[in-house]
Amino acid sequence: MSELIDKIIDYFKWPIAIYMFISLPSLLKSFEFFNWTTFKFIALFIGLVCFIFVKISMDPSMRVNMQVLAHELSHSIFALLTFHKVKHLHINADDTGGEMGFTGRGNFLIVIAPYFFPFFALIYMVVMSFLPDHYMYNGLLGFFLGYHLDTVLSQIHPKQTDLPKVGYLFCFLFLPGINLFVIGSILAFNSRGWGGMADYILLINRLNFEFIHQALEYIKTINPF
Repeated sequence: MSELIDKIIDYFKWPIAIYMFISLPSLLKSFEFFNWTTFKFIALFIGLVCFIFVKISMDPSMRVNMQVLAHELSHSIFALLTFHKVKHLHINADDTGGEMGFTGRGNFLIVIAPYFFPFFALIYMVVMSFLPDHYMYNGLLGFFLGYHLDTVLSQIHPKQTDLPKVGYLFCFLFLPGINLFVIGSILAFNSRGWGGMADYILLINRLNFEFIHQALEYIKTINPF
């Protein structure tokens, strides 16, 4: 079963990468649709600033261990979601990283997951769904958003061993777009919960259609034949 799922997922590897790349203009424009002056966004940004102060005061080894934990758990979650059995997961005691192992060949989502998947933020968003509406919770979401951004940015570098496994061209096409999409989705959730995220996806698709239509119209003006 896992081998079949791996083949299907890897079949869509490059189409997904190209889609995220051509969606970059839409993803960037989508941030214009947010009302940044609401109390929910003010609370979110306060939480983001609080994360920065916590990061500065946090022991470096503790911060690294938390990043490694999120990294390996992201690998593990996508392994489980694609029907692979996780054999082991551990964090090195000397702050040099960690390792997880799973059965089967695997797929590109398992490899690339830590570089876009907001593990702790997503867990908090699920919990937040059951909490009463309060700006304090939006502030905590900002804290987890800051943690996610810090984790992703700190892990994307030339010495990272996961990136060559999926290819640097793929990373160039896929990672900027998917990370903007994740950020936009979290911001949409901050505004109106899961319904906001659904509307955000529809917005991206609509903007993509508009940009493609504009591009085709421009091509017609250059070469009317």
